[in-house]
Amino acid sequence: MAELRWHPLIKDWIIIASHRQNRPHMPKDWCPFCPGSGKVPAKFDVYKYDNDFPSLMQDPPAPDPVATDFFKVKEAYGKCEVILYSPKHTVRLPELSDAHVRKLVDLWTERFEEIQKDPKIKYVFIFENRGEAVGVTMPHPHGQIYGYSVIPKKIELELESCKEYYEANNKCLICDMHKNEMEFKERVIFENDSFSVILPFFTEYPYGVYIFSKTHKQNLSQMSEKEKDDLAVCVKSTVGMLDCLFDVSFPYMMCMHQNPVNSEDTSDYYHFHIEFFPPMRSADKQKFNASSETGAWAHCNPTAPEEKAVELREAYAKYMKSQKEEA
Repeated sequence: MAELRWHPLIKDWIIIASHRQNRPHMPKDWCPFCPGSGKVPAKFDVYKYDNDFPSLMQDPPAPDPVATDFFKVKEAYGKCEVILYSPKHTVRLPELSDAHVRKLVDLWTERFEEIQKDPKIKYVFIFENRGEAVGVTMPHPHGQIYGYSVIPKKIELELESCKEYYEANNKCLICDMHKNEMEFKERVIFENDSFSVILPFFTEYPYGVYIFSKTHKQNLSQMSEKEKDDLAVCVKSTVGMLDCLFDVSFPYMMCMHQNPVNSEDTSDYYHFHIEFFPPMRSADKQKFNASSETGAWAHCNPTAPEEKAVELREAYAKYMKSQKEEA
């Protein structure tokens, strides 16, 4: 079964993908993402791999006959890709060279441009789930890209907020958010010429940093070569910083927010950024999304962003020192 079902209470489409329950457990001594598996080339730096068990497909099956006059379904149209960061099975992103991570940025850009060519795709979502704490069972370094036939609810809410702010102030909400954070300074972790890493005023997670583009760009395709170089270094350094917090491979969800495609023009009011959702609140304690967060969307951060920003700056300094020692 693979279909979308309409949730009338929150006005959103839910992906039903029961066929994914049949995914096989990978043997411990074999990885489909490693060279020699027969699933990927013998040599590659970064690589696009079509998901073997996609929840969204460009040739989806007909929905099950469960719709009524009240309950609505539609086909699970879309695209699901895996992005391999390296041929090495256990390498961590911060261990890759800046030039290698730039190749990853280029592949993200290429896939964003290619997927949006399908007029049925309305949003291209680039993301990474890392670590067992967020349900990852495949240690090989990789992220994913989903092409949705509808704009996801959170993105829809962001777009509505940004459009409303623009219409009231003739300015970009995220530009102003970034400006205010840079002026306040206490929650700024680090920056380079093109991007800033900030633990936002409103962050839901203790270490939930955002990467903000310093210029008003909507997507990867609009970035200059210099900006892509800077993004590669920024993403690598952000993950390295998180790893240095407790000297472990830090789990996180990384979510890239770009403009919708094949939809309304949002260039005046939407702004590229990356959101991190690291589930740990200390070295041995996980921040769970319990009833308040899940049932009411009433998030509770048990820490003060200003205090955690100090920890993150210290972790970033530790990461940068390690980079110099390795050079």
